[in-house]
Amino acid sequence: MFALPWVAIFLAAPTAWLSAVRWLSLGLLILGYSAALANGQLGFQAAIPVALLILAAYAVRPNRKMHVRYTGHALFIVLAIALSMHWLPGFHNPRVIGPERFTPDAVPFKMYLNLDKPLIGFWLLLVLPWIQPRHELRASLISGIGGLLITTAACLAVAALLGLVTWAPKWPSASWLWLPNNLLLVTFTEEALFRGYLQGGLSRLLKQRSYGDALALCTAAVLFGLAHISGGWQWLVVGSVAGIGYGLAYRFGGLRAAVLAHFGLNVLHFFLFTYPMLQPAGHV
Repeated sequence: MFALPWVAIFLAAPTAWLSAVRWLSLGLLILGYSAALANGQLGFQAAIPVALLILAAYAVRPNRKMHVRYTGHALFIVLAIALSMHWLPGFHNPRVIGPERFTPDAVPFKMYLNLDKPLIGFWLLLVLPWIQPRHELRASLISGIGGLLITTAACLAVAALLGLVTWAPKWPSASWLWLPNNLLLVTFTEEALFRGYLQGGLSRLLKQRSYGDALALCTAAVLFGLAHISGGWQWLVVGSVAGIGYGLAYRFGGLRAAVLAHFGLNVLHFFLFTYPMLQPAGHV
């Protein structure tokens, strides 16, 4: 039964690329989270951040006064951080993998089907359509694949040099669950936030500046790296390098390209290299 809200998200996310089905996404979101509530995976405390997200959505509408819109964006940013860090009560995210070592030299891996973090991506899709700049499918594919190849080469080389990963081909039994979870509940949400909202928003604010796009890309990349610092300074470096690659994919191919580059790198890391990372020396 715990899979019901996750299935709803799985159904909603692919179609949400098109603004015409935003209401369908909203309907599936409500259905999925209602099922989660009925199954005990959501507590009534979760209504507080949901209500605040609705308030933020009301505040950021284009016809609001400037100070109201800024307040709405500030509220969303605070909520996005809290939801990403799983700080808010009321979300009982089920653990579906681990702790499990995919290879003998790897850190044990655990995976949860998160109900809090995906709210960030859904809010952005439903409230701010500008996070998805219009690009032809061909341009998105070219940018996404190009970004994937360049970013994968750079990030995995840096990660190997820093002693984070090594060559370790494998096909874990939990792959069938990891793949859609990583695409829809991790990659999509992160790209909607860091590329669509942060990079895209900064580019809009700095559009009169010749350096606006470059500054927006680098700022989002560094913040993306900082979001990975819990794994150590090495992951800050790797995350920042990855953020530059995803940012370039977004710049030339939109959100679909950024998601393709990000998910592709994660897949190659998962199946071909140590995942999530090598066990540090001296640790059991």
